[in-house]
Amino acid sequence: MASDTPESLMALCTDFCLRNLDGTLGYLLDKETLRLHPDIFLPSEICDRLVNEYVELVNAACNFEPHESFFSLFSDPRSTRLTRIHLREDLVQDQDLEAIRKQDLVELYLTNCEKLSAKSLQTLRSFSHTLVSLSLFGCANIFYEEENPGGCEDECLVNPTCQVLVKDFTFEGFSRLRFLNLGRMIDGVPVESLLRPLSSLAALDLSGIQTSDAAFLTQWKDSLVSLVLYNMDLSDDHIRVIVQLHKLRHLDISRDRLSSYYKFKLTRKVLSLFVQKLGNLMSLDISGHMILENCSISKMDEEAGQTSTEPSKSSIMPFRALKRPLQFLGLFETSLCRLTHIPAYKVSGDKNEEQVLNAIEAYTEHRPEITSRAINLLFDIARIERCNQLLRALKLVITALKCHKYDKNIQVTGSAALFYLTNSEYRSEQSVKLRRQVIQVVLNGMESYQEVTVQRNCCLTLCNFSIPEELEFQYRRVNELLLSILNPTRQDESIQRIAVHLCNALVCQVDNDHKEAVGKMGFVVTMLKLIQKKLLDKICDQVMEFSWSALWNITDETPDNCEMFLNFNGMKLFLDCLKEFPEKQELHRNMLGLLGNVAEVKELRPQLMTSQFISVFSNLLESKADGIEVSYNACGVLSHIMFDGPEAWGICEPQREEVEERMWAAIQSWDINSRRNINYRSFEPILRLLPQGISPVSQHWATWALYNLVSVYPDKYCPLLIKEGGLPLLRDMIKMATARQETKEMARKVIGHCSNFKEENMDTSR
Repeated sequence: MASDTPESLMALCTDFCLRNLDGTLGYLLDKETLRLHPDIFLPSEICDRLVNEYVELVNAACNFEPHESFFSLFSDPRSTRLTRIHLREDLVQDQDLEAIRKQDLVELYLTNCEKLSAKSLQTLRSFSHTLVSLSLFGCANIFYEEENPGGCEDECLVNPTCQVLVKDFTFEGFSRLRFLNLGRMIDGVPVESLLRPLSSLAALDLSGIQTSDAAFLTQWKDSLVSLVLYNMDLSDDHIRVIVQLHKLRHLDISRDRLSSYYKFKLTRKVLSLFVQKLGNLMSLDISGHMILENCSISKMDEEAGQTSTEPSKSSIMPFRALKRPLQFLGLFETSLCRLTHIPAYKVSGDKNEEQVLNAIEAYTEHRPEITSRAINLLFDIARIERCNQLLRALKLVITALKCHKYDKNIQVTGSAALFYLTNSEYRSEQSVKLRRQVIQVVLNGMESYQEVTVQRNCCLTLCNFSIPEELEFQYRRVNELLLSILNPTRQDESIQRIAVHLCNALVCQVDNDHKEAVGKMGFVVTMLKLIQKKLLDKICDQVMEFSWSALWNITDETPDNCEMFLNFNGMKLFLDCLKEFPEKQELHRNMLGLLGNVAEVKELRPQLMTSQFISVFSNLLESKADGIEVSYNACGVLSHIMFDGPEAWGICEPQREEVEERMWAAIQSWDINSRRNINYRSFEPILRLLPQGISPVSQHWATWALYNLVSVYPDKYCPLLIKEGGLPLLRDMIKMATARQETKEMARKVIGHCSNFKEENMDTSR
């Protein structure tokens, strides 16, 4: 079971301050520029957390608005200290780095910050005397500057077509720099001259950079412990250089298997060279490589028994010469991962769940193209088999979706995997906190990616949650997203059906404030438009029925929504649907239930007082559709109309007495033990029909309703009737001269049921 421990005080305070910057840490100068309050001094632990959490909120939280001058809060190192910050995506611009240039940064990770230009290269020089770790991964435009200053608009994104490549920048003066990531740097950057001034590099990542001559790497043969050359087109010359780097503990020469232009093939000889020459190697990644020769031993020679990590038993022949098992071996999308004995404690591959999860963990941050394929494998495992490391799997998928919310493949595969990882089979293993994280990333995906498959997967995943309870913390947001999906022009019927189902569930069993808020978002109008479209197409499907059901739920004890229904031609749609689909029983029940809600609103009842409407309701009294439900709801509508008295009966036909007789006949035809397809949260609309003598038939309908519900569902409705003061009202009604004798008899039975219920459930424990 996952932990539901509360957030730390530090986390809560950080989040609150970031959401209320000008009320806590800073103030607005000139109504736009943030400045730190002069009496605030923050240590590096807090400053780093504020910046890194800010980046997380901007990328992951929909309701968080970034502040243009946020980084100006940290412009003065006398009051704030930044040391280790991780910035990503388009959030960061040149002026943001410029704002913090006086800080003594030790670690600066810039990931996919494509808005940074060569201006930021100059700002980097400000950190040269302190910087130990630097990542410029995916900052494709940081080596470009304007060809003709002023030639491009200030607002435009950096555009290489009107920029020139900066070739004279080097890391001269970065004397403390030990860890450098230049992955996915733009072609044309002179890597060798750029790096030459760095004398003591310990870790270097040149992912995706192509260089025919790697000899320059040997200048760090006595210091380099980590080298990543992912997707570099290797050659024998590269291998000769690599094996000279005798201090290497981590070597990654993996590649994307789908990138067909790589010619290099791994051989047994190359793997043997790595083992012989790189004696300190603890981690090796050769994922995606085609193995030219057979590096595995034959099945006959493979040692029997349980899988072993001992090098001497290795199924990969060159690795038998290892002095100790590797900590990590990347074999994703290679044939070697399926062998029995692999001399590594952690292996990435596609053989089983453990290998797949290792792959997702290893490649998520910088290799979405690999990660999406690994998540797809996890999807198959969760769909076909049972996921044994559920919590780990969920957390990894959540991280990937957060990290790559604009990557189509990640969003499609990740949202599909979440559907299976959150189903009822795994529910007991998931904490409230974890399930909320799932909901957040699902809503992020719906919001950021308007792709049919993503939208469908996300909607299906939401169906795995208890609605509305588990979605209440994001109630407004989820409703807004679903309503935007339910655009009548959308052609995908499956998404429409799921979204309407979710909308219906969201407005069922919530308080009236929630219903009113959702109504104002356009819920009622959206449902009516869906119904109108289905009516034009002459189709009565689940979308049609769910839409009427949703309207029934959202109008329950919510007069504003009832009025909205009438104002937007709801009654015309009701009549048209009744005429077009005369045999659709569930549709009739939903429509009459909705009109029962409308009829409960005294101010709206005059709009129902037309010959046409009253005739329709009267005729439906004799309906046998859906048991007694349609007849019962029609009688409920008329009971509220009758309650307004003879003077409110402003029509000649049908006559009030005639309708009244038909109502008596209908009620007498119902089986008092009928099981119901209805759910009352309150009896208040029914109870108000009891203490009156204007309409005995309305009084009788209300009493019958109570008798039926407390008889068939005593555990649910006896306590509700007692709580809402129904018994005194029934006793008073029994004393009324205007009440029918049969109504009084029924009222006594209701009181008897509730009295028996109270006695049976009395607490006798001492």
